[in-house]
Amino acid sequence: MTDDDPPGDPPPDIDDILSLLEAGIREAHRKVENGRVRDAENEKVRIKWIRALAYSAGQYRQLLRDKELEELNDRIEELEEQQQRP
Repeated sequence: MTDDDPPGDPPPDIDDILSLLEAGIREAHRKVENGRVRDAENEKVRIKWIRALAYSAGQYRQLLRDKELEELNDRIEELEEQQQRP
């Protein structure tokens, strides 16, 4: 959620955030692979894109793991409820 979002709008859900991260990862990868390096300054920019790519990939992995754990927790709760029913 940003300052530009209208008040009362719900925050983005985990799937929306994963989609944004996927797009960011693709763009960072494109910049790393296809960036033109002609001097030391451009190489510094490429290194920053590599760092952004690595950070985004780590955040994506962590968020995906959190989503999977949440889904597993929901399934466990559902199974426990089914066991308690006569």
